[in-house]
Amino acid sequence: MTLAERFAAAVVEEATAVADDDGHLLPDRLARAVVRVLTVDGAGLSVLTGTRGRCPLGASSPEAGRAERLQFTVGTGPCLLAHASGEPVLAGEEELRRRWPAFADALVATTPYRGVVSLPVPGALTGAGALDLFLTDPDDVRRLDVAVALAVGQLVSDALSDALVRSPRSDGQGPGWLRSPAAVRRAVVWRAVGSLSLSLDAAADAALDVLRAHAWAMGRSVDSVAADLVSGRLVTADVLGRPGGP
Repeated sequence: MTLAERFAAAVVEEATAVADDDGHLLPDRLARAVVRVLTVDGAGLSVLTGTRGRCPLGASSPEAGRAERLQFTVGTGPCLLAHASGEPVLAGEEELRRRWPAFADALVATTPYRGVVSLPVPGALTGAGALDLFLTDPDDVRRLDVAVALAVGQLVSDALSDALVRSPRSDGQGPGWLRSPAAVRRAVVWRAVGSLSLSLDAAADAALDVLRAHAWAMGRSVDSVAADLVSGRLVTADVLGRPGGP
């Protein structure tokens, strides 16, 4: 079988294991198919939103989703560099600790991953999308065939593009994968940032920095702190009363 055929078969097999999916779980299925085809330990899909934000679309496992949230909470890491440079970024544990020590510390402490390969996604998501590959053995970073991984990234982009073409044009919401569970959770962050920005009379970037600082000081993700702020379990004074940051 060709690479494209193996990937298509993996996506179909993942689809048969999921019920009640109107397209919003497509990114998760694609991420799991990536893991199967590339024999990596985790994968995540994300898109850049603005100059500093990132919206996750899907992940192969809860651990892969956690790795994305850690990077977003810290505000720096290989995925953001892949977004900015448009080039693959490969980093084992030693490289992660050298270049992104706060992210590396959190990744090692809370996930099994010891290496990350971040690839820009071409096609419909060119300049915005990225595919993160997570590895438990840092030596697997140099063993990975980057050319094959980039080809798989193209297949992921093609699948998302096909879903975009097939999506109804009348509802104004776009394809279902834009409303994946991970994307819906991240949307709460932007609601919290908006509320915090008004309370502080500050720009959104500054409000996001405050949210990140509080989350880091509390050992939590920005996503979980934002959910508490929006729900009322936290108020602005709580966030401002615990300064800190990576």
